[in-house]
Amino acid sequence: MATGTPINVLIVEDNPGDVELAKEALRETTLPLNVSVAGDGEEALALMQRDDVPAPDLVLLDLNMPRKSGHEVLEEMKADASLRLIPVVIFTSSSAREDIDGAYERHANCYITKPADLDELMGVVRAIEAFWLTVVRLPRRVIL
Repeated sequence: MATGTPINVLIVEDNPGDVELAKEALRETTLPLNVSVAGDGEEALALMQRDDVPAPDLVLLDLNMPRKSGHEVLEEMKADASLRLIPVVIFTSSSAREDIDGAYERHANCYITKPADLDELMGVVRAIEAFWLTVVRLPRRVIL
């Protein structure tokens, strides 16, 4: 991503407290970010499919949500040519083996279990930001 080009991050999370913690940790970055939030899977997919909203460059996706689970969102994203290249970081409280395996089977880019400790949670979000927004080269935005 070019230095001055804002990076669009979509947080898909139904817990307002977790949303605020993630946004607070991301605010500390020196990178130009546009952070959007969807409170459930249906809202996330609708937001990503709108023509008047830039597609996200990175999605932080919870699995356990109302209306449409993170697994369903991930499956639909990876089946859609306009969304499949967007990196998806599963960021959830579940450490269940079937959730981890299911996420990777649906082509998640990585799986992170949220720590219960507030300081550890902030550290993990900072690590996500450091790796995914600084180290990794994101795919160019796909416009169909």
